[in-house]
This record gives sequence, structure tokens and C-alpha cells, in this order.
Amino acid sequence: MEVKVVVGVDGSARSRAAADWAAREALSRRLPLRVAHVSSSSGRGLVDSWPYRPETVADSVVRELAARHPALKVEGVWLTGAPVPALAACAAGAAVTVLGSRGAGGFAGLALGTVAQGVAASVQGPVVLVPSGLVCEGPRRRPDKVTLGLDARHPADDAVDFALDVAARRGARLHALYAWELPLPAAELLPLPVPEADRADWEDHEVQLLSDALRPWRDKYPQVRILEDVALFDPAKALARASGSAQMMVVGRGRGDGLGPVVDALVRQAKCPVAVVPS
Repeated sequence: MEVKVVVGVDGSARSRAAADWAAREALSRRLPLRVAHVSSSSGRGLVDSWPYRPETVADSVVRELAARHPALKVEGVWLTGAPVPALAACAAGAAVTVLGSRGAGGFAGLALGTVAQGVAASVQGPVVLVPSGLVCEGPRRRPDKVTLGLDARHPADDAVDFALDVAARRGARLHALYAWELPLPAAELLPLPVPEADRADWEDHEVQLLSDALRPWRDKYPQVRILEDVALFDPAKALARASGSAQMMVVGRGRGDGLGPVVDALVRQAKCPVAVVPS
């Protein structure tokens, strides 16, 4: 099976932005790009002159990408059926699967579409969700930084490897962010503040955990500068805030169903593309 980058499109401006991001990712990996559009219709009975019939959506995006990126090897496919399983099947063996965080459906203000959520939670490979209204060139964004969100107590090796590989290929730094909360769930409800000595001991321990988790990866990727960042803060909020100054966020996804509360919250608030990497 040929390794490739896959992007799902629905004809919306949001999906076209995701397709352009996917094209640049495919070029950086020197891989072909497959542009996939899923329709619930088999196409029978469609009026030939209808400009938005399903079989033309992928072809239209392919033509746009080929014109914009002449070196790109790109093909379009038209799939039928339920979008999530159809895209998951198309993405089998892909190096990366890319989707807009939401498509043409939904309602105003919707941050994460059901298709994007379903694909990111089920595909057995990295899925990159490109947010609506992506502002990759914003004034606060750092073009030389990839941010990895990880739990130093249970680091997701596949996500760490993916993030370092992306950073190495882009010549970027890796910002390894570990956000943690005090071990006492109700610490803020105590009549007295947590003693500073105890807080300092906990913080030192968490810093050491992150350093230990990253030590073997420094040897594997000596060319990547890794910035360790330990924050006493709500993980979802810390990652969402960090997304405002990163060119990409990378997080792991566990083996259970769904994205998990932290990843789900992140992809709804992120201001840069988020790579969700299954363990």
C-alpha cells in the first residue's frame, strides 16, 4: 500500500484551507496527496449541469492544488456512504489524515464538526484538524515552534515521536508542554493555602518527571532543540493558550473511545492545526 497524505473535503472554504495545508504537508514529506470527498448519494439521477454534484468536488480541489503546487502529486477520489467510516477506510495506512475542524454543515459558532470529531477519534493514524478561520500568519505565531502537549506521568510515545519528526523536518524547536494540577483535588477549597514548601516540592518533582520522559528522545533527535515547560494550570486551558503562538500542536489519544476531555476541549479552542496521534 502506497504511503500518502489524505485530506477530506466537502467543497467549503474551510475544507479548501485544510486541503492547502495538507498539500504543503505532503510536499514536506515528499508524499502524494489523496483528496477525498464523501457523498451519501451514488450520483444516479443527478443533473449533469449541476455545478456541485459530488463527483466534481474532489476534482475541483485537485485542480486548485495542482495549480498552486506544481510539484505536488495529487489525486481525487469520490466516496459514498457515511462520512466517518468512509474517510477512516480511505485513511488506512496514511502518514497523516487532514480535515478542517468543521465543514459546511453545523451552525454559526460551531468549533468542531461531528465528522472531524469522529475521524480524529477513530482513525488508526495521526489526524490533523485545521481550525476554522486559521490565522497561521498571525503576529503572535512563532514559525519556528511545534508544541507537544504531554502528560509526563504517562507520555504517549507515538505523539512524542510524531512531534519531534515534524520539528526535525521543519527545522523548528519543540515546545514540550506539561500542564499539571495540584494532587489535592480540593486544594483550592482548603481553609489555608497549600504551604509554599509543599508546592515547591511538587513542582520540582513534576519538572523532573518531564525531563526524564524526554531524555531518550533527545538522543533520538539530537538536531531538535527541546524546550521543557511545566505549568501548574488546567491542561486544556494551557494547551489552548499555547496554540496561539505555535505553528502546530501535537497531542496523544488513548486507546479508549472518543478523544478524551482534554483533547476534545483543545481542538474546539485551538488557533493552529492540531495533530491527534493515537497510542
